[in-house]
Amino acid sequence: MKELDVPYFNPSDEPLFSGDAIKEMLPQRPPFLFADRISEMGDNFIVGEKMVSENEYYFKGHFPGEPVMPGVLIIETMGQIGGVLIASKYVEDPKLYTSYFTKVDKVKFRGKVVPGDVLVCRLTVPEEPRHRMVTMHGEAFVGDTLVCSGDLTVQIARKSE
Repeated sequence: MKELDVPYFNPSDEPLFSGDAIKEMLPQRPPFLFADRISEMGDNFIVGEKMVSENEYYFKGHFPGEPVMPGVLIIETMGQIGGVLIASKYVEDPKLYTSYFTKVDKVKFRGKVVPGDVLVCRLTVPEEPRHRMVTMHGEAFVGDTLVCSGDLTVQIARKSE
């Protein structure tokens, strides 16, 4: 079995991007903006975090008495963090573009994400994008536990004028 390369996270480290800087690169807004901060970025990878609060709106119904972050929102969080990489590396003016999922493949959920957790996501782009299509491999961790992994493919599209 392959040994995991768990991303390092220290909440007191200064992030590369957070708050308004992330909003400059992504079209999502609260309550659907899940990328809280970006802690590391290279030519073909990014690491970002989502602080999971007990006040998240979805915990009211998923599940009362035993709140669990929905798997689709873990995937969305990975996609948003990957979107920051796309906006930073693959488009000239992020305000003019957005990206849409075209495929989610080989996703495995391996653990729960609950209030108080910090979801640390690493997205890697294994090969150069072609025809405005980007495939990323994503891994989401809570501490040193891999809770979700999968491949996300997005299309980079120019926003409507």
